[in-house]
Amino acid sequence: MRTTTLTSKGQITLPKDIRDRLALKQGDRFQVAIGRNGLLTLERDQTSSIEQVLGMLHRLAKRKPVTIAEMGAAVHRRAKTKYPVKPA
Repeated sequence: MRTTTLTSKGQITLPKDIRDRLALKQGDRFQVAIGRNGLLTLERDQTSSIEQVLGMLHRLAKRKPVTIAEMGAAVHRRAKTKYPVKPA
């Protein structure tokens, strides 16, 4: 059993040997629960990348659809600003 400390921000540090053994990296997400016996469990979040992408698409879908003509015009405007034609 290892000992760690709770910071004033409510954070704990997992010892390096435990992080290495579990191949944990910065940004990994976890689910935390307290059992009936008061035991704290920490599980890696199993949300797949595809579920995360679908969540992003759901938010983007609330935007107004764009026509093909509008997309073409936007690409043309961007190309003109990024690659201006120099006079000969």
